[in-house]
Amino acid sequence: MRHPLGTVGQVELLVLSSTLCRIADAEENLGESEVREAHLAKSLFYIRIGDKEKALEQLKLAFFYMDFDLISKSIDKAKNLFEEGGDWERKNRLKVYEGLYCMSSRNFKKAADLFLDSISTFTTYELFPYDTFIFYTVLTSIISLDRVSLKKKVVDAPEILTVIGKIQYLSEFLNSLYDCQYKSFFSAFAGLTEQIKLDRYLHPHFRYYMREVRTVVYSQFLESYKSVTIEAMAKAFGVTVDFIDMELSRFISAGKLHCKIDKVAGVLETNRPDAKNALYQATIKQGDFLLNRIQKLSRVIDL
Repeated sequence: MRHPLGTVGQVELLVLSSTLCRIADAEENLGESEVREAHLAKSLFYIRIGDKEKALEQLKLAFFYMDFDLISKSIDKAKNLFEEGGDWERKNRLKVYEGLYCMSSRNFKKAADLFLDSISTFTTYELFPYDTFIFYTVLTSIISLDRVSLKKKVVDAPEILTVIGKIQYLSEFLNSLYDCQYKSFFSAFAGLTEQIKLDRYLHPHFRYYMREVRTVVYSQFLESYKSVTIEAMAKAFGVTVDFIDMELSRFISAGKLHCKIDKVAGVLETNRPDAKNALYQATIKQGDFLLNRIQKLSRVIDL
């Protein structure tokens, strides 16, 4: 037997032989879960010796190899199989797999929804431990949920409360945001950045996530004011006036924040869009679209 690292030694051959015997025994004498565990052991053997192709024959290891095309195809295949029938445990496990895929492909909103649906049914320990799952759930929820939903689904969630204290900075990060303790939030945020940067799934989106979090916290602060001095905001966040001025300038020009800076007066003036006016404009636009469709249809009928 050959593999990418060279010739498989006698010890590896003995391990493989033992695993094959375990699979045969499970298929003949044991239940479905034992068969699945035996095949998983075979997959892990091929992972250990670095044989990707044979490992993939046993298990879809797309996450291990960060093969997003394979991940997407595997999730779609699993969903199609569940339409033919499947137990609740496997459906719940699939939610975590899909949530991890969404997070890894920067769809944080869907990832948060899937993770939150799986909090009380999590059993996907082959991907990561429960502490890591809660870490991902909190991070994705913070930039995806409104303040009311965040309180109900995350801040007060019993499953999260039992674990969040074990993860350094995470509890302070979540609660200081909800409690509007912006100095504490920035401090916890700085503490978490290294964990986010080193995470294999979040690392590619590090800069994007950092911008999204800052957008959330700045928007939350400005929501309470029609106008506020730059100095007051800087003091609330524990940073300098120049830092806030530079930060907000970037976010305003990118369309992330609805406010303007009066540099002479040193004041921030919010100009949040009117929700009712936006709804009115959307209704008019949809109405025009519908009328155009009706006119085209009437011409076809006349013919």
